[in-house]
Amino acid sequence: MNYLAHLFLSQYTPEFLIGGLLGDFVKGNVESIYTGDIQKGIYFHRKIDVYTDTHNIFCSSKRLISPKRRRFAGILIDLFYDHFLAKNWSEYSNTELFIFSQHVYKVLQSNQDLLPESLKLILPNMISQDWLTSYREVAAVENALKRISARVKRENDIKSGIEDLLSNYQQLESNFLDFFCDLMSYTNNLYSQLDSANKKQI
Repeated sequence: MNYLAHLFLSQYTPEFLIGGLLGDFVKGNVESIYTGDIQKGIYFHRKIDVYTDTHNIFCSSKRLISPKRRRFAGILIDLFYDHFLAKNWSEYSNTELFIFSQHVYKVLQSNQDLLPESLKLILPNMISQDWLTSYREVAAVENALKRISARVKRENDIKSGIEDLLSNYQQLESNFLDFFCDLMSYTNNLYSQLDSANKKQI
C-alpha cells in the first residue's frame, strides 16, 4: 500500500502513525534507531506490505498492468489503491480527508527530528501540494507517477502508468473495494494483538 493507506491504518498513536509511514523509508533492523510505538508502527507497516503483496486480489490487479510496466506493477497498484481510498474515503472514515491529511502533516512537522533525510526532503512538497488529499484526483495520480518515475534509477515507463489506471478503472476500483475490506479485518486483528501485548506490559 502507498502513503495514504498506511497512514490511515496506523492511527493508534501519533508515534505509531509516524512509524506507519517510516516503513517506506527505513530498511532492515530498526531497533537501534527507533523505540516504542514508532518501532511498532514500522513493523505494522511491514506486516501490511507482506499481507498485501500476497493477497490474491492485489495480485490480480497487478496482472492488469501492461507487460511493458509489469515489473513495476506493485508500485502502480499501491498508488492506484490510494486513489480509490481517497475517492471512497467517506466509506471508511468519519473524518474528512482534508482534516485527516492536515493532522498527519502536523504530526510529521512536529517530529521532523525523527524523520530520515529522504522523508524530510519531500515533506515540504507533500504538505504544500497536499499529496494525501490530492490522491482522489486522477491528475494528481499522474503527477505522483511522474515523481516516482524520476526517483527510480533504472530506465522505466512508470509515468505512463496512468494508461493502466484509465483502461482498467472499474475493475481496479472493484478490486480495491474487495481487498480493502479484507485488509481492514486483518489490521483490526493486528490491533487486537497489539492491545493485548500492551496490557500485559502494564
